[in-house]
Amino acid sequence: MNIDERLEALVQTVELIAAMQRDSEKRIDEITTAINRDGENIRALARIAEIHHERLSRLEDRH
Repeated sequence: MNIDERLEALVQTVELIAAMQRDSEKRIDEITTAINRDGENIRALARIAEIHHERLSRLEDRH
């Protein structure tokens, strides 16, 4: 294997690593988006539960 072949192999390896890094960053962005969306949904559900709890408390107080 001469120097040109070694350099070409090195270039291909670096390109592969760069592509893998871009793919990983994309996945991380997708996961971050999903986590943020889940957090918003959980907060919304907690608020709904709080509203229901308050409503039930008011109903119990009437009786």
